[in-house]
Amino acid sequence: MQILLFGALVALIRIAQAATTTLTTTTKSTAQVATTTSTAAVCTGTFSAISASDFVSNLHPGWNLGNTLDAVPDEGSWNNVPVVASTFDTAKAAGFKSVRLPVTWAYHFTGSSPDWTVDPTWLQRVSDVVDMIVARGLYAIVDVHHDSWVWADVTQSGANLTMIEEKFYSLWYQIGTKLACKSNLVAFEPINEPPCNTAADSTELNKLNKIFLQAINDAGGFNSQRVVTLVGGGQDSVKTADWFVAPSGFSNPYAIQFHYYSPYDYIFSAWGKTIWGSDSDKTTVQSDFQRLRNAFPNVPLLLGEYDASPTNTEPAARWKYVDFLIKAAASLDISCVLWDNDWTIWIEPPESGVTLTRSPSSQNPPSLLQIVCQIYGTAVTAQTLPFIFNGNTLSSISDSTGSTLASGTDYSVSGANIIFTASYLSKHLSSTTTPGVIATLTLKFSGGDSSPIVQIVQWKAPTLSSTSAVASSVSGSDLSIPITWGGLPTVAAVKALTKSGTYLVDDWTVSLGPIQQARATYSNQYNWDDSHVILTSSAISSVISAGQSTVFTFEFFPRDNGAVNAVNFTLTV
Repeated sequence: MQILLFGALVALIRIAQAATTTLTTTTKSTAQVATTTSTAAVCTGTFSAISASDFVSNLHPGWNLGNTLDAVPDEGSWNNVPVVASTFDTAKAAGFKSVRLPVTWAYHFTGSSPDWTVDPTWLQRVSDVVDMIVARGLYAIVDVHHDSWVWADVTQSGANLTMIEEKFYSLWYQIGTKLACKSNLVAFEPINEPPCNTAADSTELNKLNKIFLQAINDAGGFNSQRVVTLVGGGQDSVKTADWFVAPSGFSNPYAIQFHYYSPYDYIFSAWGKTIWGSDSDKTTVQSDFQRLRNAFPNVPLLLGEYDASPTNTEPAARWKYVDFLIKAAASLDISCVLWDNDWTIWIEPPESGVTLTRSPSSQNPPSLLQIVCQIYGTAVTAQTLPFIFNGNTLSSISDSTGSTLASGTDYSVSGANIIFTASYLSKHLSSTTTPGVIATLTLKFSGGDSSPIVQIVQWKAPTLSSTSAVASSVSGSDLSIPITWGGLPTVAAVKALTKSGTYLVDDWTVSLGPIQQARATYSNQYNWDDSHVILTSSAISSVISAGQSTVFTFEFFPRDNGAVNAVNFTLTV
């Protein structure tokens, strides 16, 4: 539907007809927190109105360009180089329909109060990247990203709310002006994951949503017709359901965007939680989504970020998690945008394969363990891989060369198990095969949305170049310990026990099961890279504070509670 910019009355009528969720139209709000003498943008051409419902539906599945324009202090400062147009060709070829474009503006201001001028070069860079996206027919969502904790944190003690509101208005006025004439493929998101602890915090964030809308509407152009994805506290589903109130006074079609990284212990590798998929796990996800849908039954909902990163989660559990999450979202008409910081999608296509569909009736057959494990130094034997078939049947198995395995000779199916024969595994393994990932197999089923990958792994316990250090001599920085991996190059969990047997951190984990008790948290106390396991400076400080030598048990996949597939490192005091 074509709408002329100056046909205001006709435009407003058509927008109201097209949008399922539109903010009530009134005259200009008196709540504006800053004024400008600049002339509002005027666009040539026309803008085809789109409802928020259609926008959100059309953008699924979406992909986040993470750790790029949102990097601090500048694009390229983190793990990704400045983005090029071909990146979006790759995303489109993979099946994605949209790109959420996180942008951090905090370090690109060239002026201060009251104008808060943004570097025009940075504004142009953002505009150019938006053009790269929409030129490929992809939808785009532009946000204000890490500013949420750099300068716009309303929860801070003594937060200068007047300054935050003034700066927020000015920033969005400038963004709105620069992007005023972009097509209906472009939406705006006021701020990423704004900190929020209380209902009072949420009231202020609701006000920021209104200031954002005032700013982009004052900027002119097509912005009064543009779709926006408004946010609640932290973009948390529960806080949004309980405290979000949509501002009135604007004609913009709107959706609500939320993010989901739950349960914390599984997603962030805390306290030895490496499995997911119990009835309780599934009920929690469904309940969280249902609570938000119940609060806003007629508002388009967008899951703007979610992820279970292959960096720190086990493959089979990750497969089950993503599969269930996408289906749960689909059942409630929630579109999804996958978080990717360049360590997820391009590394592990199966996760994107699940993401690319959203049929709640299509049931993928997840494995209970996506690794066929053979212990170094033992005879090759048949290996059983349990699967949840979800009513599907196994159609074929192929290796990385494209060769198809022979049913009955190379493998068989028995009940809920796929059994790889010793004769087949002997083609890849022997008792002396060098440990590591030896082969990768792709399984195809009669139904489901994607094909799981299974790895054949020869393993033995890794070895460390050293097994102890004096805590005081290595304090003040992270301690990197060279490792020779013995199978999968991934740390599953780390147990930390002092000499007296007490838990170094989080002693409450005594109430958890044996594979979680005394376990530390990824990134907080431990990490790893291609050739090292790492104890963080925080972990070292905890040992010194405890005043006791501490044994760190690094555990690996397959987990055996530290019996064999683990190594110890001691920090002495």
